[in-house]
Amino acid sequence: MAAASDRLMLLDTASLYFRAFYGVPESVTAADGTPVNAVRGLLDSIARLATLYSPTHLVACWDDDWRPQWRVELIPSYKTHRVVEVVAGGTDVEEVPDPLERQVPIIREALTRLGIPIVGAAEHEADDVIGTLATGAGLPVDVVTGDRDLFQLIDDDADVTVVYTARGMSNLEQLRDADIVARYGVHADQYADFATLRGDSSDGLPGVAGIGEKSAATLLAAHGDLAGITAAAAETRGMTPGVAKKVLAGADYLAVAPTVVRVVRDLPLPRPQRLHVPDPDESAAFVETWRIGTSFRRAADALAATAG
Repeated sequence: MAAASDRLMLLDTASLYFRAFYGVPESVTAADGTPVNAVRGLLDSIARLATLYSPTHLVACWDDDWRPQWRVELIPSYKTHRVVEVVAGGTDVEEVPDPLERQVPIIREALTRLGIPIVGAAEHEADDVIGTLATGAGLPVDVVTGDRDLFQLIDDDADVTVVYTARGMSNLEQLRDADIVARYGVHADQYADFATLRGDSSDGLPGVAGIGEKSAATLLAAHGDLAGITAAAAETRGMTPGVAKKVLAGADYLAVAPTVVRVVRDLPLPRPQRLHVPDPDESAAFVETWRIGTSFRRAADALAATAG
């Protein structure tokens, strides 16, 4: 049973290490010249997050498949612009700067040495891992991400928030339902439908032609969800004939897009356990090799303090 002070933090890990890579100079290297800017930046971010939000449980959620085929089959344009190599029968290769790609194994080892479990799921993205672990967690949850797609997980009743990193680690925002309403005019549980209607060029989602953010918010305010909107459009009820025509013209897209946009919430994943941070001295050789001692120690100390 969770204690009253227990809190789960779910890291959208790739989102964080990409941000760290671009936020810390590539001149930060190990003795052999290997760049470690993303490693250091991620560790510093974890230290700050632990200090600010005091998680007792922490999971580094991982993209085992950053572009699942089942999503591509529904919407072929899904993340197409980020593909640099198509692999027949396998996972397409994502565009990742070489200096960052070289750091990913170091990042994984650093997380493991800090006692942070790395959790992915075959044929699913980190978003789906986060959605599953956040749903029915039984304790307060903070989802750390720079991805707006995860706003759909915010749930005031279940105490699920998003710690939004888009403005940088010095300007973190802890978002609740009222914040989504203030930004977009929709509730968090409507955000997936809102994103489906509006589209998202960063994910290769076309949206419904002619329906932008304001129109999407207006339709959801009037009709509740996509099912209500499409039913009303068929009767030209509660919207102009022009808007109804646009919704009906997008019927084929609306039939499949929600499955792509909504995160999976029912993967068979183990329940997160309370953090146990190993003695940082056990990793002395590792941190010396990669010249990340200060950042590693800072993260380890912050996590040990919050884990209790």
